Amino acid sequence: MNTRPDQPLRLGTRRSKLAMSQSGHVAEAVRAVTGRPVELVEITTYGDVSREHLAQIGGTGVFVTALRDALVRGEVDFAVHSLKDLPTAQPDELVIAAMPRREDVRDALVARDGLAFEQLPDGARIGTGSPRRTALLNAYARSLGKVVETVPIRGNVDTRIGFVRAGELDAVVLAAAGLNRIGRGDEATDLLSVDNVLPAPGQGALAVECLASATDLIAALGELDDSYTRAAVTAERSLLAALEAGCSAPVGALADLLADGQVVNEMRLRGVVGTLDGSTLVQLSTTGPVPQSHDEAMALGRELADEMLAKGAAGLMGERSL
Repeated sequence: MNTRPDQPLRLGTRRSKLAMSQSGHVAEAVRAVTGRPVELVEITTYGDVSREHLAQIGGTGVFVTALRDALVRGEVDFAVHSLKDLPTAQPDELVIAAMPRREDVRDALVARDGLAFEQLPDGARIGTGSPRRTALLNAYARSLGKVVETVPIRGNVDTRIGFVRAGELDAVVLAAAGLNRIGRGDEATDLLSVDNVLPAPGQGALAVECLASATDLIAALGELDDSYTRAAVTAERSLLAALEAGCSAPVGALADLLADGQVVNEMRLRGVVGTLDGSTLVQLSTTGPVPQSHDEAMALGRELADEMLAKGAAGLMGERSL
């Protein structure tokens, strides 16, 4: 780590507009906490240059490897990831020093003619690169008595929304958090209720990662950490790991806090696994005290995963990650 107080801290980021925006917000917060300048170091990842479908090239983890390599080589001091892109196994030499307060967890629909999901015509073509969204959008449509066609797409926000503007697709589904972070939340024509479409584990949250040996930086970045966000996403990612599911499996999870008046006293964890056509879902929830430690949050996720596996979740996930 750079130690001179006038020397900039180097923040590694992907080059996409969304990643740069997310990293810019974190950089401002780190400047405020440390009083030091922060410079963005743009890093191209294999996931950014490959045009293959994510499931074929290893899931969303392909966005992370190059950033982590830069950290280990000392080319950057810390990095910002979308938490849902991080593999559940954490390398020993790296630590997630902060998980700032979470953005909107929901999926957003951007549809032609300002349509909401329930207004889409039977047979509507919806673009998504996510097996989870594919499964849950199909299930949601079934519950409404209609069928949609999910079309696999890749690309940045402009590319994806462009398919709708050009009339190639009726709609696309993106994370609401991403649209909000680049100032385009108003382009969503519908925000999908988590009761119908459960988000990806960690959706809407960021992870600020650095070397485990950088104790001073860990302490400084810790100022940005939100304890409720960390407890929630730790439980969600524990569920994902216990299901032995990779980033590309059709798994949704959400831990939310239940308040009695102004006092937060419980956490509810919901999980879902489904077949891609949405015909079969295993969807369960559990509620318990708000986890007070990493181990308690992990236990909450494992407990629900065990119940889901007992109900047949493993058979719905297709290829199991090794």
